[in-house]
Amino acid sequence: MAIIEPIRKDIASKRNSKKHPASLRFWHWANAIVISGSLITVLINSTITKSRPTATLIKEELQKAGASVTTDQAHSAAHALGDKVWDIHVYFGYALAALLVFRLLLEFFQLAEQKFIRKIKTTYAQFKATKAKREAIRNELIVKTIYSLFYILLIIMVVTGLFLAFEDALVAYKSIRHSVKEVHGFCMYLVLAFIIIHVAGIFLAERKAESAGIVSDMINGGNNQI
Repeated sequence: MAIIEPIRKDIASKRNSKKHPASLRFWHWANAIVISGSLITVLINSTITKSRPTATLIKEELQKAGASVTTDQAHSAAHALGDKVWDIHVYFGYALAALLVFRLLLEFFQLAEQKFIRKIKTTYAQFKATKAKREAIRNELIVKTIYSLFYILLIIMVVTGLFLAFEDALVAYKSIRHSVKEVHGFCMYLVLAFIIIHVAGIFLAERKAESAGIVSDMINGGNNQI
């Protein structure tokens, strides 16, 4: 029996293409690892290597071992330990900046139907044009809006983080350092909020038959629907 092929090549291409291309999946999981690592370094420096209790611990343990340590020396050691953790945090920041550039380039070079901006426009047009399944489309629009805010948040995090990393070369802007640091720190809490919302949203969506398999699709790519 002869095989009937679609007349339009783009239809065949779309049917055989992945819902999530490999490049986007790489960015998603690499971004998750980098952000998690960055947040862990903040957590460590806020708890385990916090200057005052760490200095006290260092002094007590060295004195038990018979060493003579002053309070200033203990604080210097604790501060140095915290600086090492912050160095790792900076490296994660560089990786996050590289991934952000990768994602922006990806938006320009990936297939048209896979572009994030186009998906937002399409979803918004569907929401305005149709009354059928309006709630489902509205939910999709809300999800994409949250992702848009997340991308904006990433840009702010990267820009402020790079400013703090290269503050010695930006002496002319030293007066705004404190404000930049405050913005960077506040964005961290917003990222945590996004992670919680993201995980909760996936958990709820996986319980629905029509949207199950979100996690596996982000691992194996999933299949495009026409």
